[in-house]
Amino acid sequence: MRNGKIPDPDVIHPISGYDREIYVRPTLTRPNISVGEFTYIADSDFESHVTHHYEWLGDRLVIGKFCQIAAGVEFVMNGANHLMNAATTFPFYTLEGWDAEPPAHEDLPLKGDTVIGNDVWIGQNATILPGVRIGDGAIIGANSVVGSDVAPYTIVAGNPAKLIRKRFDDELTGLLLAFRWWDLPYSEINRLIPLLTSSDLQAVKSELKKLLKKPDNAPKEAQNG
Repeated sequence: MRNGKIPDPDVIHPISGYDREIYVRPTLTRPNISVGEFTYIADSDFESHVTHHYEWLGDRLVIGKFCQIAAGVEFVMNGANHLMNAATTFPFYTLEGWDAEPPAHEDLPLKGDTVIGNDVWIGQNATILPGVRIGDGAIIGANSVVGSDVAPYTIVAGNPAKLIRKRFDDELTGLLLAFRWWDLPYSEINRLIPLLTSSDLQAVKSELKKLLKKPDNAPKEAQNG
């Protein structure tokens, strides 16, 4: 507890007196968006960053816990895709005055749900395209356009976004994916902050191995995709 406050995932403004950063989950109004606790965006409105998201298509945006979404990030959903297996890509059916019915779902290049893991950092002005899956702990560079899946604990950047490097070796990545700190009680996460923010990665490995041996810290089932 700091300044007499405890972490509260249901507040909208986690920084007192500052309205340009919000916890996303308590602001959601669309049924086909799901966001985990403590994920924030550097803006005062999240849903305006989710574009071309039409209920009749049925695609979902799923984001895990403790994600950090910078200003200008856009999640482009499947409604942005046009008919590609016909003579024209022009979307007559979306515009007034044209005698056109929506195409069948199977004729549209639908990519499925967009799923973002936990503890993902998405840099400023990045664009996430439809159907992308981003693994836990990944980092997306500023101004990147992400059109394909991103492995857990990797760094990608560019247009199109490509692998820059892995964040950690395979052993530490495996330990973090097994430990899933974001699913622990708030009090336990608070206690673990010195470990989670340590740059002594060998010490982090050693401690995670000890923690994973405890029955109450056994590996948990994967969530959010």
